[in-house]
Amino acid sequence: MAGRLVIVGAGQAGFALAAKLRALKDDRPITLIGSEPCLPYQRPPLSKKYLLGEMEFDRLLFRPESWFTENNVEIRLSTPVEALDRDQKIVRLFDGSAIDYDHLAFATGATPRRLPSAIGGDLAGVFTVRDKTDADALAGEMKAGRRLLIIGGGYIGLEAAAVARKLGLDVTLIEMADRILARVAAPATADAMRAIHAAEGVVIREKTGLNRLIGLDGRVKGAELSDGTVLDVDIVIVGIGVLPNDQLASEAGIETMNGIIVDAHGRTSDPDIFAMGDCAVQNWNGSRVRLESVQNAVDQAEAVASVLAGGQEPYRPKPWFWSDQYDVKLQIAGFNLGYDETLTRPGAREGSLSVWYFKEGELIAVDAINDAKAYVTGKKLLDTGRQPERALLVDPSADLKQMLG
Repeated sequence: MAGRLVIVGAGQAGFALAAKLRALKDDRPITLIGSEPCLPYQRPPLSKKYLLGEMEFDRLLFRPESWFTENNVEIRLSTPVEALDRDQKIVRLFDGSAIDYDHLAFATGATPRRLPSAIGGDLAGVFTVRDKTDADALAGEMKAGRRLLIIGGGYIGLEAAAVARKLGLDVTLIEMADRILARVAAPATADAMRAIHAAEGVVIREKTGLNRLIGLDGRVKGAELSDGTVLDVDIVIVGIGVLPNDQLASEAGIETMNGIIVDAHGRTSDPDIFAMGDCAVQNWNGSRVRLESVQNAVDQAEAVASVLAGGQEPYRPKPWFWSDQYDVKLQIAGFNLGYDETLTRPGAREGSLSVWYFKEGELIAVDAINDAKAYVTGKKLLDTGRQPERALLVDPSADLKQMLG
């Protein structure tokens, strides 16, 4: 039997690593350490169906408590890690206990960026949404007719806007960049999503930042924007990105750079320590990136499990993402980093379209808005390394399946 594996972080990646090892018939002792009080669960529905009251929390759990007992996975909840002693190969916990390990895996995820307290970030009524505690606190505030300000026009902010409108709140979203989705999508995708939100009554103000939040008796009551406008506000949701939880690794002397740096097998600068998911920095076509998605967390964790079980296959990311807003499904295949050209293709359904990203003439990503055929076609092309025929791509009457032979 191999020695003990300690997994720091009981989210998507941490659970996936433990589950895959057991599926591979690896019977080493596993200790899974989580800082939250609940069993590992799915995070994406927290800010959507769970917040809307359409899904009970029990349905978000990956497995019931009995699974951990039956599979000999020790799980320590409400137990943050205080320090890592690499020389002694010991994890020290805040409750005073310590756990020996032979191998260790970081699946510590990321933490939402927060507004500074100097501009009102610590006022009551100001929220980020990352875990169950956040969602539960926000749920009690999301009442029809209240005025919500969302800071940040990325996917987090836009998804929050969609949920809030469904619940009947008045929503204003501000984005300090020239447009929404500026860091993650082409103008064509941003234009389509902007129109969808405008039709649902969301007020989107681009090139607009926040000067400060205005409080009364410790609670947010207003917001002064960068153009001098003052809004009356009841609730604020902050969606301005995340920071990788790499402090524990950094303090232990493991190499970090906006995340924990790993090689193609998920190993850190310490060969007995791995990292995966949102906290891990990996190589992507010559660039160091963090792929913040459920798909990457699972795939990378399962790749690490295979290595721990004796495999040698490197992890080759095949990114895909999704975002649900109202009745719109945005599906993304590939990673558009460094794109220099896009082509937009209308879909068969009204309002559907796809945006195809190219870098030096090569397809690198596809955004599909209510266009499953474009998404599936683009993903298959990316998976196989085949290039689409431009003549077919720009012809809206052509069947995309022809590009797959």
